[in-house]
Amino acid sequence: MIICGDDGLVHRLAQELDAVCGEAVTVVLPSRRDGHGADVVALHRDPHSPVELLISARPDEQALRAAGVERAAALALTYGDDQMNMTAALLARSINPSVRLVIRMFNRDRGRHLERLLDRAAAAYTRDDDTSIDASTTILSDADTAVPELVAAAAVGRGHTLQVEGKVFRGVVRPAGTPPHATDLATLAVLSGTHMDDPLGEDSAETPGASGTQLLPDTATAYHRQFTHGRLMLEEVTQHHAPASPSRRRRRRAYGGWLRDRIGHLPWKIFVSREVTAVFGVLGAAVVLLATATAVVEDGPLWKSVYLPLLDIFTMGDPATEESTARQVLQLIAGFVGLAVLPLVVAATMNATLAFRTASANHVPDTSLHDHIVLVGLGKIGTRVLAQLCTTDHKVVVIERDPQARGVALARELGVHLLLEDAAAPGVLDLARITTSKSLLVLTHDDGENLDIVMAARESNPRVRAVMRLYGDDFAATVSRTMRAGYPDALTRSRSVSALAAPSFAAAMMGRHVLGVMPVERGSLLFTVVDVAGHPELEGHSIHEAFKEHEWRVLAVGPSTSRHSASSTDTLGGFRTDRPAFDWRPPHGRILRHDDRVVLVTTRRGLDFLMTGVQPLPVGRRQHPAH
Repeated sequence: MIICGDDGLVHRLAQELDAVCGEAVTVVLPSRRDGHGADVVALHRDPHSPVELLISARPDEQALRAAGVERAAALALTYGDDQMNMTAALLARSINPSVRLVIRMFNRDRGRHLERLLDRAAAAYTRDDDTSIDASTTILSDADTAVPELVAAAAVGRGHTLQVEGKVFRGVVRPAGTPPHATDLATLAVLSGTHMDDPLGEDSAETPGASGTQLLPDTATAYHRQFTHGRLMLEEVTQHHAPASPSRRRRRRAYGGWLRDRIGHLPWKIFVSREVTAVFGVLGAAVVLLATATAVVEDGPLWKSVYLPLLDIFTMGDPATEESTARQVLQLIAGFVGLAVLPLVVAATMNATLAFRTASANHVPDTSLHDHIVLVGLGKIGTRVLAQLCTTDHKVVVIERDPQARGVALARELGVHLLLEDAAAPGVLDLARITTSKSLLVLTHDDGENLDIVMAARESNPRVRAVMRLYGDDFAATVSRTMRAGYPDALTRSRSVSALAAPSFAAAMMGRHVLGVMPVERGSLLFTVVDVAGHPELEGHSIHEAFKEHEWRVLAVGPSTSRHSASSTDTLGGFRTDRPAFDWRPPHGRILRHDDRVVLVTTRRGLDFLMTGVQPLPVGRRQHPAH
């Protein structure tokens, strides 16, 4: 496996492929010192599982050949520059047509076009009848791959998540003696008593050995040991659904009701604020005094005594050169009053209008709202988190201080509660009803600001589940430990987007059949999609018979598709999905046919055996091929 990049995702991905997946890895970095170079150098110097290291300013042809792309199984291009990734991908495909490509792209449209181009190139370079070659191209966005985990952390708390066909699953620990839940799908592991608190390794960088843990146990073991040990279960968290699309008439009626409600709640009181009232009061008093003086010195009706001073104040009247001296003096006084008061009137009116627009843009939740999720930040990550949250049944309140942020339009379109305020300002979190919320997601770009917001929320609601985005790993670990110590009854999670994205990139590098990797202590479980045809261990067997203890278990069954459509596979984060749906609760007696495809949870050894038919080396005898 070759990784080329220049940020934290390189280090995370190298660590994932080497330590969790057991792959031989070569990393191409622009510098040993800049960015996360030092972290990769530390992996390179590890005597137990060294990562090969190559320094090159750009991933040009010379650098790719030096990294061994001609004989590599997969190449990941994770630079922050789309153009650099695209150029390197085209070079790599021409050098090694069979290499599996995983490319990080921020521009989704460009990514789709590049994926089609590279897949066509691979088909042209390789023989159509060679089914052993997986020269796939996968375009991923770290934002898209991180979103499901952020949503799950806010919605359900702890647990490693997996997203397939719009459904979200997670690994959850059931304590000893706990009866099965209706949402549980399968037993993934029976846990040793010493590691039940953190089997997924969420709270520590390295977890002790798992001497008493059994991955994928048989039913009898899982049942009898649950009374003395905990179990790691695969739980269906929630079923995502698309927002309802009402008819045009219903939409108009719904919009009309929303508009009447918004008009009724607009902050009209701003126009009678103390500042506006004082300025217009002064103007009114001046008009009354001048009108009274005009009525005394000039004959005529009362309306004329008011009309003339108003014209003079607004400098709209003709000069009183042919009138009495008293009238001329009053006109001059009115002119000076206008010069003094009218700028104040204009300023007060503009300030009130601006305040009205800002206040009316907010959609403040009422006091009855509870058990909702407060989302702070509508940047690239926050916008996609909001879109996914709104496909669930969770109520959301959004805080964003920039009215031009990319997610503001989406928030208004979805009709969620929106506060265009600074979440760190006093009183803003109270407006979002933080005291009655169940979760807080803070996804701004500033680590310090994110921490400030979470600490302020903890003061108002000590038990709120807090998930914050932090870039620095050491800083994130320190914050998590301190927050857990200060608020032991509350759940605090700090998340790095690169750390969340790494498993998806690793899964794509290992092949499109891999949907995700779930670490369990120092081992790992892989979730894969496999066509039953050609696998004698599966074809013709019932689901119960196809189970192989400690190796693999069938989770779901669906109809197969041709190999050609495998470019549109099931998804974890960035993968597309347009295949027929899986049955996630098939009968154990269901016979697997050649035209079926299945979702399997496997160990690494089990997947190697299933895909190659060759029994892998025993654990502990991993060998890195020479480069």
